[in-house]
Amino acid sequence: GSYNKPSETVIPESVDGLQENLDVVVSLAERHYYNCDFKMCYKLTSVVMEKDPFHASCLPVHIGTLVELNKANELFYLSHKLVDLYPSNPVSWFAVGCYYLMVGHKNEHARRYLSKATTLEKTYGPAWIAYGHSFAVESEHDQAMAAYFTAAQLMKGCHLPMLYIGLEYGLTNNSKLAERFFSQALSIAPEDPFVMHEVGVVAFQNGEWKTAEKWFLDALEKIKAIGNEVTVDKWEPLLNNLGHVCRKLKKYAEALDYHRQALVLIPQNASTYSAIGYIHSLMGNFENAVDYFHTALGLRRDDTFSVTMLGHCIEMYIGDSEAYIGADIK
Repeated sequence: GSYNKPSETVIPESVDGLQENLDVVVSLAERHYYNCDFKMCYKLTSVVMEKDPFHASCLPVHIGTLVELNKANELFYLSHKLVDLYPSNPVSWFAVGCYYLMVGHKNEHARRYLSKATTLEKTYGPAWIAYGHSFAVESEHDQAMAAYFTAAQLMKGCHLPMLYIGLEYGLTNNSKLAERFFSQALSIAPEDPFVMHEVGVVAFQNGEWKTAEKWFLDALEKIKAIGNEVTVDKWEPLLNNLGHVCRKLKKYAEALDYHRQALVLIPQNASTYSAIGYIHSLMGNFENAVDYFHTALGLRRDDTFSVTMLGHCIEMYIGDSEAYIGADIK
């Protein structure tokens, strides 16, 4: 061929000879996308976008990956280019809507563009999912659910609508229904660490600590296997949940380790400090516990758990030191 072959690093050798077939590359990219390997997905979709800037089935995956990797600038330029060139294509308005969702605080803008996408094409699933997100971030559960259910009907065989419906049910304390949708998502995508994590959360809420720990650890293994290394802040809840479940199983040292890893990802999280303080108090390290509860309250004044625990730990700490003072006198 007259044009440059993409380098072998971009396309796995198993599809050697199919490099020029962009559809194959897109389906590979999709597989990486659903495995949450967004870096690899981005490499592949970028190759396709370079050769065919408006490859129809590649665009939604490419846009989704830009969102996951937080490439706001790139998405901004892409969406403008698409709207200029293809104002009647729903993917253009989907891109603009995703951009506004990504930069936050612009949910009504996002909705305006996403509903334009669904008006142009009623059956455009990705736009319905994003439309649902625009309500979910504002805790408008009913509207979010309606959009996700529409997406679920349009995107048969895709687990994402199921996952998001489950999340909304979980947030509205409907754990039985949440469980049903998570297990549907799991049957479609047994490898997805997000789904594993949510199934673990349900087990945790049901007080099944060992089961929850197993799901959380499976999710963690999966992420490490993808090579996403657990450095992305979206995995912070998983690390904190591992901390909570280890605490319930009285594995205090392990629990502390997970919470510390979570702090590396999101340093100023009051609830992480308060969780660490709580473990110290259970271990009888009241002085350390007092420090951590102070830090938590410095970050979030109205943290009632930390206030209560701080009082308790100070009493225990003072009680301890009084015992020692009494011992000295004898």
